[in-house]
Amino acid sequence: MDDSAYMRGMLRSIINAQDDIVVSGSCSTAHEAAQSLQQNSPDVILISLEMPGMSDLGLLQKLLKIQDMPAIIMSDETMHSHHITMKAMDMGVVGFVGKPKVDSTLVGYGSALCDIIRTAAGSRLAKSLPRNTVSLQKDANDEVLPLLKRPLIASEKLLVFGASTGGTEAIKDVLMRLPADCPGIVITQHMPEGFTGSFALRLDNLCQVGVKEAVHGERIFPGNAYIAPGHSHLLVNRKDNQFFCELSQTAPVNRHRPSVDVLFHSAAQHAKENAIGIILTGMGKDGAEGMRAMHDAGAYTFAQNEASCVVFGMPKEAIAWGGVDEVVALTEIANQLMAYLRKL
Repeated sequence: MDDSAYMRGMLRSIINAQDDIVVSGSCSTAHEAAQSLQQNSPDVILISLEMPGMSDLGLLQKLLKIQDMPAIIMSDETMHSHHITMKAMDMGVVGFVGKPKVDSTLVGYGSALCDIIRTAAGSRLAKSLPRNTVSLQKDANDEVLPLLKRPLIASEKLLVFGASTGGTEAIKDVLMRLPADCPGIVITQHMPEGFTGSFALRLDNLCQVGVKEAVHGERIFPGNAYIAPGHSHLLVNRKDNQFFCELSQTAPVNRHRPSVDVLFHSAAQHAKENAIGIILTGMGKDGAEGMRAMHDAGAYTFAQNEASCVVFGMPKEAIAWGGVDEVVALTEIANQLMAYLRKL
């Protein structure tokens, strides 16, 4: 679903070139989309946020409630509509993807797009999992875990998260339960560049901890979470007994930039036993090798269990690599994290 005939044609060519995927229909307006879905029963919806009639996401909301099918959101990387993006996240969108650039090669883009479509088609829809299990109010303390008895300093512990498909809701679930005095948090979530800023802003409005997009060279403070921007790897470094964020635009790792493996390997090198690793829902193997490196360096590690994952790929691979200490349901991860910290 996109208002540009050129874009629809380009996407159709990319998708129909696959042996296992076919475009069942296309449309340029929200009205056409509603009519098309009466004639087709697709496994996945690929929908542009800028399509006419989508300003309030009414169509998307209706589709997710009635049609029971996974949706992937497309947008230009230059999109600044934070409100629309955050509303789409709240609706349980499975994936986010930028639009192909006319002046760039489509080979890498097409491969990544079709992988997301395959994953969405085989995923457990976010709305089939427990949703809205904590209040969506930043000052609602009834579901937030109690403060630590002894406040931690930045050099003591660092929470290191990695996630992909389904991760936006999983990260929200965990962060909303954490108290304001928890250790510093660094997060790599596979998302296009145009979405990570909106994601951070949305979480900052919901959580007791502060949440922002990471900036190169900034210090990591307790009670704050730093999300890898969509254009760069996020790494952690340690200087003068404090942790700092580093950003890098080196080549993608496991076809991702930002990559979970890059973050986890940096935590293994610079945080060692002071790190706590958490790998959440996502497709592929990104993070498995890095989590094993963290584990071998003395970090304690958690993986989300299969029953609560939209896609179990990344946690499954991390477990297979032998880098996971505990496998935990999504709604229990925050409790287990804080229980571990209180024993220190």
